[in-house]
Amino acid sequence: MADRKTEIHQALKHYFGFEKFKGQQLDIISALLDGEDVFVLMPTGGGKSMCYQLPALMSEGTAVVISPLIALMKNQVDAISNYCEEEGVAHFLNSSLSRAATEQVKADVRSGKTKLLYVAPESLSKEENVEFLRSVKVSFFAVDEAHCISEWGHDFRPEYRRIRPIIAEIGNFPVIALTATATPKVQHDIQKNLGIHDAKVFRSSFNRANLYYEVRPKTQDIDRDIIRYIKNSPSCSGIIYCLSRKKVEELAQTLQINGIKALPYHAGMDAATRSANQDDFLNERVDVIVATIAFGMGIDKPDVRFVIHYDIPKSLEGYYQETGRAGRDGGEGRCITFYSRKDLNKLDKLMQSKPVNEQEIGHLLLLETAAYAESSVCRRKILLNYFGEVYEEDDCGNCDNCLRTRTKVDATSELREAIRTVDETGEQYRLEYIINILIGRKTDELKSNGHETLDTFGALESFGEKMVGALLRQAIIGGFLSRDFENYGILKLTPRGKEFINHPTSFKIVEDIDYSEADIEPQVRSGAACATDTVLYSILKNLRKQVARAAELPPYVIFQDPTLEAMATTYPLTNEELLAIPGVGTGKASRYGRQFLEVIAKYVEENDVIRPEDIRVRSIPKKNNKKVQIIQAIDRKIDLDELAQNLGLEFDELIDELDAIVEAGTKIDIGYFLDEIFDDEQQEELMDFFRTSEEDDVESAIQEFGDDYSEQDIRLARVRFISEVGN
Repeated sequence: MADRKTEIHQALKHYFGFEKFKGQQLDIISALLDGEDVFVLMPTGGGKSMCYQLPALMSEGTAVVISPLIALMKNQVDAISNYCEEEGVAHFLNSSLSRAATEQVKADVRSGKTKLLYVAPESLSKEENVEFLRSVKVSFFAVDEAHCISEWGHDFRPEYRRIRPIIAEIGNFPVIALTATATPKVQHDIQKNLGIHDAKVFRSSFNRANLYYEVRPKTQDIDRDIIRYIKNSPSCSGIIYCLSRKKVEELAQTLQINGIKALPYHAGMDAATRSANQDDFLNERVDVIVATIAFGMGIDKPDVRFVIHYDIPKSLEGYYQETGRAGRDGGEGRCITFYSRKDLNKLDKLMQSKPVNEQEIGHLLLLETAAYAESSVCRRKILLNYFGEVYEEDDCGNCDNCLRTRTKVDATSELREAIRTVDETGEQYRLEYIINILIGRKTDELKSNGHETLDTFGALESFGEKMVGALLRQAIIGGFLSRDFENYGILKLTPRGKEFINHPTSFKIVEDIDYSEADIEPQVRSGAACATDTVLYSILKNLRKQVARAAELPPYVIFQDPTLEAMATTYPLTNEELLAIPGVGTGKASRYGRQFLEVIAKYVEENDVIRPEDIRVRSIPKKNNKKVQIIQAIDRKIDLDELAQNLGLEFDELIDELDAIVEAGTKIDIGYFLDEIFDDEQQEELMDFFRTSEEDDVESAIQEFGDDYSEQDIRLARVRFISEVGN
């Protein structure tokens, strides 16, 4: 064994010039060279590639590396070729190669030159490639980004699930599976699917202490926030992730016209442009890449200083994987995520066409993501708990929650009631079901199970649904409850939870964050300061209350919170500057603008404020602007169902556009459409609700009216109210 380890160290020095290994690399490489199957769970930046590259260079024959992306293969082949003097030591085999190039690759493999052959799972499944690999000496198979195998992984890919039978066709070889992100459930799924149940497992800590995690409310000013953030971080490399290709293109253009060196990257671009944009980022010709999740797997750029999520990802696996691309060199990495419940609701709706079991899994993953975003618990503690790792500290000192003032509430008796409920229902139900029992909500499922008769039914009604949810999630983190992900997140008692029923000890929780509140305490970090003037913002909110009281209107009708935030950031002094702020149309500017401009001007003068001219965001002109088309169509009284169909929009998406139009201060008249679906009494009832409601909250209206009106009905009524009364 000592000789083997000496040999491995010598090879490390010879090929890569390093004197020592990181973490568990040496033991992993030793196991693979001994012919064992290996499972490696190692965070991004931990050196996973070395775990199969060095054994491949030391072994007779060619190691076949199954990799998900052409760009990743190219990056890996270029990297290994730079370390080795011999030509042809690493190749990739995929659809991007010409016939002549493919033949050259195969010739190099046959000759024994090639030690690493990268293939996509789709390429591996081709019969001609299976036959070729059967005819050459293979040393072992490496499955990179192995989380793609699992239906619970953040990037589920069916071709990955056929890898085991294809390898069996080629021969009997050791397999090493590597991933940077896997819950215990995903790890089990990977090992089962690859047939490596008895693999030697190497799990490194998921804790990336150098990464700062922050979640911010997603407002209308998100582009301004991102531009300000980047300009406060000059010459830093960063990645911005968006869920849609369209948003990638739009945001990249917006950054460019605001003086930021940025390029887009997504799977819909032609391969040459995509590759060129990636190279420009890696070679620091641009500072920022705006991308979908297609970008980043295995990209070895160590000095990415920030990762921004424009949209929150579909799962915590995806979130962890993508944030892990920051600070791979051990230096500071800032991970900023913009969160809106509306985005998660859209993602949930997009899953409705999938099979039921995939919908169930996807919904559970979204709930975990929402819980992470809304929790006030240390972000690091939540992430590590999700991946099955215990983080003992209550305060990591490097996330927004740990830097924010948080009030703890004693919940000892409430936890006992919650644990009793899980116990008395036989440990067979998910978190949402237990919440319904504790707050006394009589759902059909609950009544059919007879659980409204439990002693704990309604026991925590006064505690409130949001706090009960926080209680249960923090009980999981505290080790009193666990989730059985094999059974879609059913809650189970742990030994500690059983002990707590008879011998309770003090248990305190922190309240979840309410993202409907715009004045969440901002955190100031180097290079990431939030420039909103909280003093002016408070003054403007008080002014809004006075104006609303005089007009006998709810405050949000005057100006919405994001509009006041923008005023407290850019300090408009003229009518023209005021009109440039989202949510201020000509009607609102003429009706209320003078009072707000006077207050802002007085504040600027008294406090010697230097106005931030550099963060006045320039917008890209929109081609075929949908909003213009919608306004013109409504002027012509086009049926809204027909309008949505003509524009290729779902009806909910059309209402989103109507919301944006009226919230920007533009007046539109959809009365002709509402007259067709409501009588006068119904319309007046809905208008009265919004007229008297202090909160701009559709959910409150849904609860108020029950089944009398659909969510779409209520949203349309709100559009009419804002337009007629506010604009």
